[in-house]
Amino acid sequence: MSQLLINLALTGMVPTKADNAAVPITPAEIADDCRRCHDAGAVLFHLHARDDDGTPTWRPDVYRDIIARVRTACPDAILCVSTSGRVFKTFEQRAAVLELDGDEKPDMASLTLGSLNFPKQASINDPAMIRALAERMTERGIVPELEVFDLGMADYAKFLIGRGVLRPPHYANLLLGSLGTLAATPFNLVAASMALPAGTTWAAAGIGRFQFAMNSLAVAMGGHVRVGLEDALWMDAEKTTPATNVALVERIATLARAAGREPCTPAEARALIGLPPR
Repeated sequence: MSQLLINLALTGMVPTKADNAAVPITPAEIADDCRRCHDAGAVLFHLHARDDDGTPTWRPDVYRDIIARVRTACPDAILCVSTSGRVFKTFEQRAAVLELDGDEKPDMASLTLGSLNFPKQASINDPAMIRALAERMTERGIVPELEVFDLGMADYAKFLIGRGVLRPPHYANLLLGSLGTLAATPFNLVAASMALPAGTTWAAAGIGRFQFAMNSLAVAMGGHVRVGLEDALWMDAEKTTPATNVALVERIATLARAAGREPCTPAEARALIGLPPR
């Protein structure tokens, strides 16, 4: 099997320091966490921005600060920004980060392939919004990070590819275990990975207590992994040990090495996904 790509979702839109003191909120905290996790084996960073009060923000100036700091800390890492519709509803808000340029231009951007319910709110992604975001990413030379929560989203990726809306390279996160979407079971992970368009590089994430199980299955299957405090705040299902991003990366890197899969370097990850070298 190939080397393992570790995608780290550091912050998300929901966790606060009251939930877990290790959640990085400020640009400086995010960059510091990226550096530590890069040293531990993470090569792709899934970034969310927060305002000074800790609430989620779409503002490109905050993203610019984050990206500049992470580029300094980890010059070769792959940086992916969020265009989530969980909080921000307009195309102008969700696409603003895609207009960053120069060294602060992101390599990738998230693209959720359908609407879904989270436990306490909905994320609305209507067909026109998905198409508009995908087209703007193509115009800007930014690779979509396809977010797949259900089998229908994998099918929709094929539909968009057939109509030229999505173009290679294709990378997808399979996110299992969020209430209201695909349950975190071995059967569902296999089914979701098989439903993806041919040639898609994929990583598995488990939400909450399912993170390590889904990551472990992905390692055994030859897929890749997404870890991080965005998805899981605890190291154990009993919630006795608070997680940190670096501890989550170190744990899956250790498992991968035991399975004969060395975590890949950023250059190897770029080649695997199909991104240009940096």
